Amino acid sequence: MDSDTVRDFINEHDRFSASNNIRITRAEPGYAEGELEITPDSMNSRGFVQGGAIFTLCDLTAAGAANAANDGMIAMQGSISFIRPGTGKKLRSAARQLSRGRSTGVFAVDVFNDAGKLVAHATINGFATGEPLVKE
Repeated sequence: MDSDTVRDFINEHDRFSASNNIRITRAEPGYAEGELEITPDSMNSRGFVQGGAIFTLCDLTAAGAANAANDGMIAMQGSISFIRPGTGKKLRSAARQLSRGRSTGVFAVDVFNDAGKLVAHATINGFATGEPLVKE
């Protein structure tokens, strides 16, 4: 199964992300990119992108990198550091695999604003399910 099929499956079936304008734009084994289209519903009370939306972008992008080979991994822990407020029209993310063993994987995710400035950095740890994400 190719990575584009897995990317499309995640984008279609992750309803929370889709309803919040978050999607994977590129996925290959160990690497993925995503984006969050900023709307008024993305904002917190201070007028910046809500931190939970940024974390969801990180989680989904890590899922793209972790599952692009269709070998089934789910998040089991995540941490995030917010560097600057999320502003602009879109936030873009890039996830890369740092480590992958038989049962766990570690992924680093960076989020950037329209100016290319770092907004957040996350580390997502995943657990290998032993089941493919997309059933053939």
